[in-house]
Amino acid sequence: MYGAAGPPARSASAPVVRSLRRPPPPTTGVSFMNNQKQQKPTLSGQRFKTRKRDEKERFDPTQFQDCIIQGLTETGTDLEAVAKFLDASGAKLDYRRYAETLFDILVAGGMLAPGGTLADDMMRTDVCVFAAQEDLETMQAFAQVFNKLIRRYKYLEKGFEDEVKKLLLFLKGFSESERNKLAMLTGVLLANGTLNASILNSLYNENLVKEGVSAAFAVKLFKSWINEKDINAVAASLRKVSMDNRLMELFPANKQSVEHFTKYFTEAGLKELSEYVRNQQTIGARKELQKELQEQMSRGDPFKDIILYVKEEMKKNNIPEPIVIGIVWSSVMSTVEWNKKEELVAEQAIKHLKQYSPLLAAFTTQGQSELTLLLKIQEYCYDNIHFMKAFQKIVVLFYKAEVLSEEPILKWYKDAHVAKGKSVFLEQMKKFVEWLKNAEEESESEAEEGD
Repeated sequence: MYGAAGPPARSASAPVVRSLRRPPPPTTGVSFMNNQKQQKPTLSGQRFKTRKRDEKERFDPTQFQDCIIQGLTETGTDLEAVAKFLDASGAKLDYRRYAETLFDILVAGGMLAPGGTLADDMMRTDVCVFAAQEDLETMQAFAQVFNKLIRRYKYLEKGFEDEVKKLLLFLKGFSESERNKLAMLTGVLLANGTLNASILNSLYNENLVKEGVSAAFAVKLFKSWINEKDINAVAASLRKVSMDNRLMELFPANKQSVEHFTKYFTEAGLKELSEYVRNQQTIGARKELQKELQEQMSRGDPFKDIILYVKEEMKKNNIPEPIVIGIVWSSVMSTVEWNKKEELVAEQAIKHLKQYSPLLAAFTTQGQSELTLLLKIQEYCYDNIHFMKAFQKIVVLFYKAEVLSEEPILKWYKDAHVAKGKSVFLEQMKKFVEWLKNAEEESESEAEEGD
């Protein structure tokens, strides 16, 4: 013992002695790592008792189905009451886990087996889409039930989309009346944005297409969709999911033509959809025509070959000549890199266009085509400021090369021009137009004297 004074103080000069030996390794078998918390040892063979609340819940859609069907039976066919029941039940039942079962019941009245059939030994309800009246008003009311449910429980959105994709694949397992109701409901839900148009991919299933189920379903669907919106809104939705050019795939390969599509849907009362598809095909054909034209010009193909190709495409895709002359003009002007100096670009343009005059002349056999070309020239010269002073020179060149004639030029000057740069271009054309008028009057006088 050192007494109350404690241990004797160490002298400042006394050396500090440290052991160079490392401490012995621990005998418990527990490893240590730098900068980590010491792990507790685990005894071999130890068992842990799992708490009941931590046990994984067994997937039991039957019990969930019974709860939903019992509640729907109590609400009856009052869809307002149905919506309120579904809203309240979401707080008690696991909608996230049983979303497919929930939507199966609301659409078909019970859980669906693969292929779309209802199991005989399962509970069913008549408070569902398939048991409702087959009319648009009823389907609009059901659409509101789905809208309210998904707005209330946002997490159901993906599950509902998957459900509709599945139902579309099951179409052959449903009756014609059930398919009609589902089509009308789907059209309304597409119109109000509850569903995305990408769900229509399910309709391209080979078996559904082959047996005509897809096309018949699409008729009812598009009728209700267009009834809620219009063809422009429908087209916009289809474009967003790159489906605007795939509608003909609703038919088998041997019937995928504009003629068959337009005939089928026009007879079904969907003329606006038929016209939309025809326009889409025409637009696609025009883009392909312009692309091929530019490639042919870049290769320096003979004009006679180019003219033959264009005329075949006109006939095959029913493209009118005034449209074609616009495509030819754009292609001709895109094949050269223009000088940036205004005083040089006019000379360059005249030389270039003189070379292509025979090609342009082949597609100005109608007065409307000539007028279209004049308007294209006006717009091009206005949009490309270096060409502003070249307008009159281009028109005179085309007149001399018999691409343009007197009457369309005079009509353009009088009232057929557009607003773009009209004061500048009309002033440029003033003397030439006066010359044309005088030449026309002289021709008329000579003709009268000859008579």
